[in-house]
Amino acid sequence: MNKRNEELQAFVDKATAGDKKALEALVTGVQDMVFNLSLRMLGTFADAEDATQDILLKMITHLSSFRGDSSFTTWVFSIAVNHLKNYRKHMFARYPLSFEYYGEDIENGKIQDVPDLTQNVDKDLLAEELKMSCTNVMLQCLDVESRCIFILGTMFKLDSRIAGEILDMTPEAYRQRLSRIRKKMADFLGQYCGEYGGGRCKCRDRVNYAIQSHRMNPLQLDYMAAAEITLQTMTDVKNAMEDIDQLSQDFSFCKPYQSPERTKHLIQEFLDSTQFSIVQNS
Repeated sequence: MNKRNEELQAFVDKATAGDKKALEALVTGVQDMVFNLSLRMLGTFADAEDATQDILLKMITHLSSFRGDSSFTTWVFSIAVNHLKNYRKHMFARYPLSFEYYGEDIENGKIQDVPDLTQNVDKDLLAEELKMSCTNVMLQCLDVESRCIFILGTMFKLDSRIAGEILDMTPEAYRQRLSRIRKKMADFLGQYCGEYGGGRCKCRDRVNYAIQSHRMNPLQLDYMAAAEITLQTMTDVKNAMEDIDQLSQDFSFCKPYQSPERTKHLIQEFLDSTQFSIVQNS
């Protein structure tokens, strides 16, 4: 165990021994990372919030199992990935998507037949909400493992050795799969999307169609209400980084956000409750 990991292990030991400030610092350091991974894996804010709470509570109650053999963020990523790969309560587990379905809807959706449903909400604002939502939902067209590989490599830029360790594959296999998945995503964007590629689909033209099909609520704009953080802020929480290939510019829709206040409040309630003793006894 290197010196840095030894120092972190000592910090974790303080948290498991009942040091509330140490535990709060650990949770604060990773909660945005966990939320953004959950949001991209599950597709909606509501599902991501629920999963984030589950993952953070699982992290808290398993702190005593951290031994410093890897970085703390790698350990948290492993907990989160295993939880999310087996998560079945989210909307897209019940209603799976495919690139074929998504493309068919873009090509043949009768957007011109839909009346104005914007309820006097600024249409540019709605178009931006739809763009963020649509591209995130598009990730749900990938199978669970491919989605996870894409997110870890493109949004979090994990080193292939660490990502391979988390996903139980060799670094070479991870890099090869990441390259193929990026190309598949870029090809789809290039064919259909007029915002990130050369397609004819424009978010502003599909706002009313999205409202009619219950894909967006003009009175509940999750992405526009979320506090955006810089990608650098997100990547600073981990140490291992690698340069990503030239396709990275095609995936600028993977913006990171602060975890919602409701999630922070519920975690804080847990830390303030008598259940905190479970950390010491786990």
